[in-house]
Amino acid sequence: MRSRGTWVAVCCAAVALGAAEKYHADFSAAEPGKLPADVQAVTGGYKVAEFEKDKVLELPGEPLDVFGLLFGPTGAAEVDVRARAWSAASGRRMPEFGVGTGDVAGYRLMLLPAAKRLELRRGDEPVSSVEVKQSWRSGTWTWLRLRVAKKNAGSWSVEGKVWPADGQEPPDWQLTYEAAQAPHAGRASVWGIPFSGQPIRFDDLSVEPAK
Repeated sequence: MRSRGTWVAVCCAAVALGAAEKYHADFSAAEPGKLPADVQAVTGGYKVAEFEKDKVLELPGEPLDVFGLLFGPTGAAEVDVRARAWSAASGRRMPEFGVGTGDVAGYRLMLLPAAKRLELRRGDEPVSSVEVKQSWRSGTWTWLRLRVAKKNAGSWSVEGKVWPADGQEPPDWQLTYEAAQAPHAGRASVWGIPFSGQPIRFDDLSVEPAK
């Protein structure tokens, strides 16, 4: 049975498609141990935590499951979403994490370090993936960016990229996907799967209209 919080997130996707409002959250003024009012955990024990003399959004390293959190304005489909993510490997076990659009049923751009792939999912279903040439570095921050934009009357483009936070953003999209089905409208999201048993942390969440 779907929980009340998840049901609310799904029903938000029924809002008419519209332009995104700009949104940014860095949690610097948030209270540790809680979630700010403008974000909503779908699943998982997300909370604000202190890390490296800063405040970040943290997902615990256990239990093991797929955990998501919604943020930003509702009702938008053409959006450009970004976030920084941090986690660490444990032996050969590596986490998976990403950003998304359109509430829980929308697109998700997931980094799969163990497979060295960047994968696009619609809800839980993979629809495209590419090899990531630059290996993920354990214990460092990584930028993720996902953009969904309308190309013409019957076509939508979904594009994604990842890069080390201490490096330069790649000029080209690493993953591109063309969809005939209109994307879900709704809030942006972050997702984490703590396969390594280590926390997954997010910061600098942002949403703006796709250009």
